Amino acid sequence: MNPAHTDKTSKSLIYKKLRRSIIMRHRDSGERLNVEAIAQEYNTSVTPVRDALQMLSHEGLVIIKPRSGYFVNSITLKQLRDLLDIRRTLEMSAVERAALRVSEEQIQEMRTIHAGYTGDDDESYDRYTDENRRFHYLLAKASGNNELADMVARLHDQLARFMVMRRAGRTMEVTHKLIVDALHSHDAETARQALLEDIDRAHEAILDNIMEDSKDWHL
Repeated sequence: MNPAHTDKTSKSLIYKKLRRSIIMRHRDSGERLNVEAIAQEYNTSVTPVRDALQMLSHEGLVIIKPRSGYFVNSITLKQLRDLLDIRRTLEMSAVERAALRVSEEQIQEMRTIHAGYTGDDDESYDRYTDENRRFHYLLAKASGNNELADMVARLHDQLARFMVMRRAGRTMEVTHKLIVDALHSHDAETARQALLEDIDRAHEAILDNIMEDSKDWHL
């Protein structure tokens, strides 16, 4: 097999596995990620491991410290609150614009994101998290502002390990349908209210979980 192809496959697999382990909190905030150990675990060279960690650093899940290595990014309660506040501000602006500009093609794309509830296992919640990120990205993209959409996507990357705390696998699709239905009717106020309720419930659940388990975070 072509070594370059093998490294590319390994990078994708390692990225996916590491990302899931961080999102599902199987790795502690601030934990050092040993490149050699991960390479040995996946029976590969260190190159695809470093590539995967670089990808995760772009999402804000991993931090690279010069001469020290790779670490699961830690976050303070103040930083988390700031990120949640930014998310609310950006998405509320996006939904109001989207209600006026959304196309039929965008509506259909948002309606077909979810693959349905499959349980509360790690693999399912990994998928739910990706679907949630994509939904909110597409909603922001429907505003007509691609930079805004990219900012929303990056925020969801940074917040992924917190968003999963809501455990909304059973309700996410229903909640998103309410938003899409309002967008389809170009009803800005109903879309805004549905999104605001979704955001506020998520943020409340995140902060409640954080405060109950603050020992795991740098608060």
